[in-house]
Amino acid sequence: MRKKNTTPANIAIHVSATTIFANTILSVFKLLAGILAQSSAMISDAIHTISDVLSTLLVIAGVKISTKSEDKNHPYGHERMECVVALALSAILLVVGTTIGFDGIQKIYHHAQPLPPNLFFTNFALGMAILSIAVKEWMYWYTIKAAKQINSSALLADAWHHRSDALSSLGSFIGVLGIRIGLPFLDPLACFIICVFILKTSYDIAKEAINELIDHACDEKTIQQMKECILQNVEILRLDVLKTRLFGTKIYADLEISLDSKLNLQQAHAIATKVHNQLENAFPDMKHCMVHVNPYSDDSHHHL
Repeated sequence: MRKKNTTPANIAIHVSATTIFANTILSVFKLLAGILAQSSAMISDAIHTISDVLSTLLVIAGVKISTKSEDKNHPYGHERMECVVALALSAILLVVGTTIGFDGIQKIYHHAQPLPPNLFFTNFALGMAILSIAVKEWMYWYTIKAAKQINSSALLADAWHHRSDALSSLGSFIGVLGIRIGLPFLDPLACFIICVFILKTSYDIAKEAINELIDHACDEKTIQQMKECILQNVEILRLDVLKTRLFGTKIYADLEISLDSKLNLQQAHAIATKVHNQLENAFPDMKHCMVHVNPYSDDSHHHL
């Protein structure tokens, strides 16, 4: 029975449910602390945490769809739905970050003077900021471990969302500390700093998702490892072509190999099948590998 919990969808749901619960509790207390301490940075941080809940719900939906089997209308599977979810998370962060930054700039410009701070409330807000940093950093490591385990770009994006929230909490700590020590301008300034961190995270998530959506090639290290795997077969006289692309989180490879022209069709097919199986076994994320055989000749056209 326990093996059911090891599927990618179940792992993602378990991790996401845990972070949703923690984020809901955190956001309520951070919002309360921000209102009581009159800290716009802490309120902004609470809003950012609330956005984490929405983004994690998107992750659950994305992972469940992406792990569905191929069907007639989607013969290559649904892996790219994870990229779509990652882009949605990026858009959420963009809106949240821009809103927080605009609010901070407005308050800096208008020089809003807060009421004298209440020491109990500001100390409470400082404590919440420290707790939030610790909890959000734990969420980052907890989520990123699961993301790597199931190779989920959506879960990875959510992990970085948690990390950006930890940085937001650092900014809110600075803002509340400014109120506490009589430097209230640090609070709206912290809002602007939080905005920068969130927008940077939004950009990084979007860049990675777009690379996966547009059939970006594998990195050079992975390609080199594939070449070594292919050429370990002494029957292969030359590797003519090796093309790779990322389809969501999965790898697709197309290659052409040159073999002795004296081999019969059955022998050439057996070698191609062996190369195909070796690559899929050596690279667990490889979903499809196409091997084409060319008869070897010194003047044959090749790309590698």
